[in-house]
Amino acid sequence: MADTFDWVGEPATDRDVTERRFNLVRDTGVVPGILWLPAGPHRYPKPLVLLGHGGSGHKRAARQLGLGRWFASEWDIAAVAIDGPFHGDRQHHDVTAWIGVDAVTDGMVDDWTATLDALINLDLVDSGRVAYLGLSMGTRYGLPYVAAANRRLCCAVLGKYGLLQSPVVSAPVDAAARVARDAPRVDVPVLFHVQWDDELFPRSGQFELFDQLGSQDKQLIAFPGTHRTSPPMAIRYWCEFVIEHLAPAGIKFARRVSDQVED
Repeated sequence: MADTFDWVGEPATDRDVTERRFNLVRDTGVVPGILWLPAGPHRYPKPLVLLGHGGSGHKRAARQLGLGRWFASEWDIAAVAIDGPFHGDRQHHDVTAWIGVDAVTDGMVDDWTATLDALINLDLVDSGRVAYLGLSMGTRYGLPYVAAANRRLCCAVLGKYGLLQSPVVSAPVDAAARVARDAPRVDVPVLFHVQWDDELFPRSGQFELFDQLGSQDKQLIAFPGTHRTSPPMAIRYWCEFVIEHLAPAGIKFARRVSDQVED
């Protein structure tokens, strides 16, 4: 059965941004998502940022909402977020331990691929100007997606994840072996964010993952603080990196990232 894309409810427009909920119905289940678009009459298709959320988050968590609205209102760039496995409007019971990390990861890779295909088929987004931005769990699932998509993407922002994990992280969901296999296949420009005092993923393991990325164009940024810390300057770097790769040639990043993007 072919995937079916269904809008959920009416568009919600607030100032310069229109938010649209959707369900992508697949043989494997429903993928709930949100698309942020510039409000008003605009030319389509738009550049697109795929936003992967962190653990215990969801498609409309504060970070996703802030980034989605900022890209749409400030840069005329669409943004989309989907719920990760066992998060948000998906099944809430985490059965990764008995399904297996690879199977769950492959499913999320397929869901991102299908979401992008659906938006391209609706003529809403420019297939030649797509970026991925996701840290922590957004990298756990996002890095394998970036490796699979590769030149379908212009760039990726990853980080807060590594090849070592603290004992407080559940061992059955340890995806280090999977991301280690996928990292050498990443072939797009990457910005990688490390929190120096990360209590979940020791920085040595994050450095090792960065080193294994196959991209010849990769940058690493590091900031003091624990895993959940995202300094405003770090968020600015994420956004600047995406804009530099998605904005039309000659456009320079000069606009301040709104406080709505911060934790």
